[in-house]
Amino acid sequence: MAAEVKSTVAFIGLGSNLGNRVAYLQSAVNAIQHLGDSMSLSSVYESEPFGIGDDQQPMYLNMAVSIETKLGSEQLMSELMDIERANGRIRVRRNESRTLDLDILMFGDELIETSALVVPHPRMHERAFVILPLAEIAPHSVHPVLQRTMSEIAAGLSCEGVRCIGSLDAALSQATSTNPV
Repeated sequence: MAAEVKSTVAFIGLGSNLGNRVAYLQSAVNAIQHLGDSMSLSSVYESEPFGIGDDQQPMYLNMAVSIETKLGSEQLMSELMDIERANGRIRVRRNESRTLDLDILMFGDELIETSALVVPHPRMHERAFVILPLAEIAPHSVHPVLQRTMSEIAAGLSCEGVRCIGSLDAALSQATSTNPV
């Protein structure tokens, strides 16, 4: 009898600031749900661009999802990169505008540091546009390095430039009734 592969709860950050941003988020959610079970979705947040050349970039939409998956962390990251490519993502420079950005924020309580993947995401605790959605779906999850809950981390961050625009369904409805979000 083969050993059963254990499931791990993975937290994934989603972001988009090019094209129909909400449609890219929905496309990613649809694809990610096939990578495991028990998916939870945060609200969608709009945030100012962060990083190099941010004054020239459009606003971002961000959200977080959790999924219980039997994939390993490297395989999950490979699948996420395939989803990015399927949605028009071309990696040229760091912190550039993108149709879709998918990051593994946490993978269970594992600490991973390879040339291809660092988990937990090394700067997530500094970014309200990452922590606010994550704290919404996993307020009591503990950052495996900082040993603080997502709610505690969120309480210590400035939320300037980040606003909740509602559920993904609400954002989709708004996008189809007006201009693309």
